[in-house]
Formats: sequence, C-alpha cells, structure tokens
Amino acid sequence: MNEIKLTAFSHGAGCGCKISPAILSEMLQTDNPFAQYQNIIVGNSTKDDAAVYDMGDGTGIITTTDFFMPIVDDPFTFGQIAATNAISDIFAMGGQPIMAIAIFGWPIEKLSTEIARQVLAGGREVCLRAGSPLVGGHSIDSPEPIFGLAVTGRIDLKHLKRNDTATEGCKLYLTKPLGVGILATAEKKGNISPAHVGIAAKSMTTLNAIGRDLSKMEGVKAMTDVTGFGLLGHLVEMCEGSNLSAEIDYAKVPVFKEVHLYLEQGNVPGGTYRNWSSYGHHVRLKDDSFKEILCDPQTSGGLLVAVEKSAQEEVEKLFRENGIVSEAIGEMRPKAEYMVEVD
Repeated sequence: MNEIKLTAFSHGAGCGCKISPAILSEMLQTDNPFAQYQNIIVGNSTKDDAAVYDMGDGTGIITTTDFFMPIVDDPFTFGQIAATNAISDIFAMGGQPIMAIAIFGWPIEKLSTEIARQVLAGGREVCLRAGSPLVGGHSIDSPEPIFGLAVTGRIDLKHLKRNDTATEGCKLYLTKPLGVGILATAEKKGNISPAHVGIAAKSMTTLNAIGRDLSKMEGVKAMTDVTGFGLLGHLVEMCEGSNLSAEIDYAKVPVFKEVHLYLEQGNVPGGTYRNWSSYGHHVRLKDDSFKEILCDPQTSGGLLVAVEKSAQEEVEKLFRENGIVSEAIGEMRPKAEYMVEVD
C-alpha cells in the first residue's frame, strides 16, 4: 500500500479541482427566479460558505458540502484533509459542526479496499476532533478517487458571520499561510524535497475552529475561508457582497517560505491561471508575479477575517494565543475602480 501514489489516479488535486469562478457563474445563471423561503437566511442569493436555516428560536442550522480528488499520496492524510476542508465552511460562519456524512467515490478495480479504509479513517479522525461524528454517507464506483463530507452545524444567530458584511475601514487578516497549491503541485510532479513533504499537509489538517471564537466578537464584521479560488478570489467575493473595495500589502501576506523555491521551478497549479482569468479584471497588481501566490488554489486554507479597528487588539491577542500570525494584511476601502488593489 505504501508504494501507491494516490495522486496518480486523479487528474486534479484538492481544491484545485474546483470549476473556475467564471465557468461556475455561467452554470448557475438562470432565467427562473429563485424560490423564496422565509426561514432560509443565507442561500442562493449570496456567495457565502454555507446555507443557513433560521430555526425561529434564535438559533440556526448551517449546511454545506465539499469533496475533491487526492492532493497527497497518503490515503489517511487525504481523508483528513478532505474532512478538514469540508468542516471549515461551518467554522467560517462561526458555527459548531454537529454531524457529517461521507461522499465517497472509489475506483474499485484499481485501488484496494484497504486504501479506501484508510481514507475513511482519516476523515473519521478529523470529525472526531471537530466534535462532528461521521454518521453515514454514500459511495459509488468512480474512475477517480473522490472523498468529502456533507456537514451540518448549528449557530447562535447573533454570532453568525457572513462574507458580505464587511464595513469600510475593516482590517483584513489571514489565519494560514498561502502556497498549498504550489507545494502540492511540486509533490505531485515529484519535485519536492523530502524535508518539505509534510508542510502543506500540516496546514491542511489544521481545523479552522478559531472561527467559533471570532464569531463571538462584535468587531469581527465578516469572515470566509480561503480555498480553491485563492485569496484574491475570495476577497473579490467579500468586496462584491459588501459593496466595497480592498487594499492589500503584499509584503504582509503570510506565505510558506519554501514556496518561492518551487515557484522558480515552475510548479504553478493550472487553477492559478484559471482563477486569474475569472476575476483578474477586478484586481490591480503592482507586480504581475503576485498572482502566482495570491491566486494559488488553497485546499483547506485559512480564514479571511474583516475586523473593525476597535477590535484589532482583541483579535490579535486571540491569534497570538493560537499561534497565528497577528498582522493585518490589508483594509476595506470605499468602492473604487478595482475591487482589490495589491501594492
């Protein structure tokens, strides 16, 4: 089993498999009006992380799903990453995951049941850590291995955080370094140094549970997780929904220090360029090379958090206590020609 390279059985990797924002937007277009349901307070009308149902007693149910093909070769780690990524949408809205069901596709003629068992075990381990038991699921025989979760969470609605509620002057923070897609591409190509193999996996299996604490802070105005569309893609969505623009200081954006070595070797995921093609017209970059980091598809990336200046000290203290870089990377500004400007 140790000789199997799981990534060799899929054409994509992790959230790099996601359909580009532009193509997805075309797919979702319809001439039919969306049905309106009184209790659904977050749904099709926004580009938020998950849907939210108002229970009528001050609490809400959050529901989301996420799945993809292997981004690492080790089956247990793949299961962990896929589960961490799926659960992240609940944390990104400030909720607590309460249960999950598996989405599982397996090429049964190519890969053994033992490898499949390890993938599921990895997912189960993360669900246990998150307090969200894996209670069932659905499986199919598929040409490529696929794993993910549909997750249900709960939220006190007064703490609900969305991605379209940032306010002018909010400082922007990112809770995990960028570069996962680049490191994963180098690993899939066999270019990565043995000393660097576990760096991305450690980040991708770290739960964004800090979202629960951030949601309770009144000065945290908006929150989303950064995944396949890259930092710029998810920031554009935040700007669009909030009717604002943003300015980013590139030098302050956290990035895995090993990434630049692999960029020099040309280990850029195809998803990077698909991302830029989708939303690059909304962005002004001081240096065109910035997009290789800022559009890098993140799998199980960190939280992008918009914080009022009055709450910066409180938020930065929480970040330091949790070993997270506490420096703001930018600020929300009045709506301008570009949604995002990077200097």
